[in-house]
Amino acid sequence: MEAPTPAEAISPAPQTATPLSLTDKAVRMIKLTREDEKMDPASGLRVAVRGGGCSGFEYALDFELEARETDFVLEYDGLSVFVDPISARYLDGTEIDYILGATGAGFKFNNPKATGTCGCGSSFAV
Repeated sequence: MEAPTPAEAISPAPQTATPLSLTDKAVRMIKLTREDEKMDPASGLRVAVRGGGCSGFEYALDFELEARETDFVLEYDGLSVFVDPISARYLDGTEIDYILGATGAGFKFNNPKATGTCGCGSSFAV
């Protein structure tokens, strides 16, 4: 039996799960932000988890034109959302919402895997 090539050895498992969801309000605000920033309407949202923040991990949102080869690609009312496989592990079951309150407005991550968060809401521990 022949050994797998490096590309075969690191290929991710088939993508069958949806690592996160976005509320309708979050999708509207992301599209509005993309428009206000005069970004290409084809730009999708990259959602990632990075090491850092006061709780150990932090959420990152950015716009990109194309998905990477191993990304989960989700569609919400014409908005593409890209999530890399490592971030997907930390985001599994997360809902992203957009909230407007007395203390301000912004995206809220409701992550069932988070065992703790900080006051800013963009940093979490697992």
